[in-house]
Amino acid sequence: MINFGITERKRQELQRRMGDCHLFEKDIEEKFVRSGGAGGQKVNKSSTCVQLKHIPSGLAVKVQKSRSQGLNRYYARRQMCELLENKLLGKESPEAKKTAKIRKQKDRRKRRAE
Repeated sequence: MINFGITERKRQELQRRMGDCHLFEKDIEEKFVRSGGAGGQKVNKSSTCVQLKHIPSGLAVKVQKSRSQGLNRYYARRQMCELLENKLLGKESPEAKKTAKIRKQKDRRKRRAE
């Protein structure tokens, strides 16, 4: 397994999640490009931005959250898992459930205010 510079627990959680949504390393095309924006000279000289493409589904992700390439690789895989879960599970995906919960809370507050 790749060293992302994260804790063992987080690495195992990512592995489990990748397995659940059928995301395998052999199906991923990974490219590194130079980041832009904040981070100073370090960002301009090193290729820390990560681009992932899931070949079977055609989904693509580009991440430059951190100045660390390892962390960006972790974030990119996590984001790819979220996209695949949304695509596979639809309304049952964790992201969709969270959105629905927030929508309900906002509706409740709106009714109270009226």
